[in-house]
Amino acid sequence: MGFIISIVVGIVAGFIAEKVMKSNGGIFTNLFVGLVGGVLGNAVAGAMGLTAIGDGIVDRIVVSACGAILLLAIWRAIKGTKPA
Repeated sequence: MGFIISIVVGIVAGFIAEKVMKSNGGIFTNLFVGLVGGVLGNAVAGAMGLTAIGDGIVDRIVVSACGAILLLAIWRAIKGTKPA
């Protein structure tokens, strides 16, 4: 069950990041960006000392979406592209 929740959270977080960053990708791109964003978001939250983040699905989506937005911003900075 945890695997399926991670997939759903990744897709939702990737979708949110896609809309915020005004990019366009498919469901697999959203899944990848959301999952990697979740790892990045958890690492950043831990480095900032944000230990109050719970294990609820909304908490996971928020942290994953923030990480996914950060990931897309870093990708654009490296690649040198502007929003669509």
